[in-house]
Amino acid sequence: MEPASQSFSTTGMGELVETISKTASRFHIVSLARQIKACEDLVRNTPIIDVAILGQFKAGKSSFINGLIGRPILPVGVIPVTTVITRIQYGERERATVRYFDGTTSQISQDDLGAYVSEAENPSNSKDVDVVDIELPDLAEYPGLRFVDTPGMGSVYRYHKEVSENCLPEAGVAIPVISADRPLSEPDLQLIEELSHHTPRIIILLTKTDLLTPGQQDEVVQFFQQTLKRTLNREYPIFLYSIHKDTETLRDRIRNAVMKELSSNRDQEFGSILLHKTQTLLRQCLSYLDIAMKTSLQADQDRELLRRQILNEKVGYEQLKEEIMVITNECLRQTRTLLKNHLDRFQAPLTEKFTNRLTQELPTWKGNLWKLTRRYEAWVTEGMETEMRHLSKTESIHFHGTLKKAQTGLVRYLEGFRMMLDENIQRVLGIKLAETEWKIEVIEPEKPDTRVLYSFDIHWDLLWFLIPMAIFRGLFERHFLNEIPWAVEVNLSRLAAQWEARINRAIEEMRGQALAYIKDEIATIDALLSESADNTREIGELVSTLQGRIIDRG
Repeated sequence: MEPASQSFSTTGMGELVETISKTASRFHIVSLARQIKACEDLVRNTPIIDVAILGQFKAGKSSFINGLIGRPILPVGVIPVTTVITRIQYGERERATVRYFDGTTSQISQDDLGAYVSEAENPSNSKDVDVVDIELPDLAEYPGLRFVDTPGMGSVYRYHKEVSENCLPEAGVAIPVISADRPLSEPDLQLIEELSHHTPRIIILLTKTDLLTPGQQDEVVQFFQQTLKRTLNREYPIFLYSIHKDTETLRDRIRNAVMKELSSNRDQEFGSILLHKTQTLLRQCLSYLDIAMKTSLQADQDRELLRRQILNEKVGYEQLKEEIMVITNECLRQTRTLLKNHLDRFQAPLTEKFTNRLTQELPTWKGNLWKLTRRYEAWVTEGMETEMRHLSKTESIHFHGTLKKAQTGLVRYLEGFRMMLDENIQRVLGIKLAETEWKIEVIEPEKPDTRVLYSFDIHWDLLWFLIPMAIFRGLFERHFLNEIPWAVEVNLSRLAAQWEARINRAIEEMRGQALAYIKDEIATIDALLSESADNTREIGELVSTLQGRIIDRG
């Protein structure tokens, strides 16, 4: 066994990650790709520690970072704001760099930051921003730390490529932010549990504590401690924070007990973080190699029997594919009904609103029939587009019912598949696989466009010179008013159809993710079960080498 000092060194851990990477490639262990890349990046790059601020939307993540900086750098608001990952660290001069998915970059001013990182000005990350890096002289007291602001994780929004959950493997220190008005939900516990696989440093931040009395604060902290201990069998430091009450006191407590300690002991902290990540990766890799080792010791006919017992019909790809198709197809069928039922409630209010406005404005419109018709069409177009955009923005959270249902169904299905596969492996080989990530990323549907309609089925307005408006104006005004209910109905129906197309496309993308996960895992296990006796010595030496790098930290 190598001495612990070598295993703890960056060079030693780099060699270990390289060995695991080669092993994963050799044995087709695709589940470890993200963790391997994260460890490779940490070994190669300057030891800067990413302090990831994570949590449900509107928990106060951006406000907390602004408080640490001492001024409002990140946009905040009353609705979910952050749309892309933003990284902030010390720099000799203030600057902000936008990095795009195509690899290009651009320099922007701090005043323009919201145009790239906020949902309001960059909806659904339509500008294809990968990440925004900010350097500030204000952070001179935190050298070696980089604060990572992430989009909220409580909605189904996932933007294009890298989102909150995708940054977990890179997190050096994790600060789950939990709001006092909705303390410690099931998603919070799941997030904390997953973070424990990526970092040894998890610090709980309870925000909006001004909503609680001192006695209630103590009760909530005690509830947190007891729940975390009972559920995750670990204790975590818990800090309180509010932007409305005792802000400086609470902020200084976090600065002194957490940030300054991390910064002053950066090298030691970095080594501990890298060690944690590589050891987690090492144990996951060994659990897969155990399968290859056990099967390589069997005769050819026995290996085929093991393969059939583990990869039986319950975990067969074609059957699983059919079952996933059933789950998602049902959601696809329900999308339009959900949208129609929700939007139907706006039919009467919008009809009344437009009718009242048109009744007031029509007497002020002048001109012949052609001019009145153009004026009416422009008026309806502008009004409908405004209302449809408003509905699309304010009500979109209610449109995602089938998207959430599909995500929940697919995640549970993957968990069931993994459980069956694990049970088969444990029953046949006596091996328990290490935990791996099974995530279904949801891409928020793009906001649809809105279009309006013509005023007449027959172009009477082209005959304006034959129609005396003094006699027929009242008739055409009534026609315009009678068109309002139809215009509202058509535009609501069109909005529903556009959202249906986008939501169902997102569901189909999730289905593809689930099938890809299953296919890759089956291929990995199949490859491991196919190892012949000729490879037993190679696998044994590799397992022995890797086992020698396991460090028992008590």
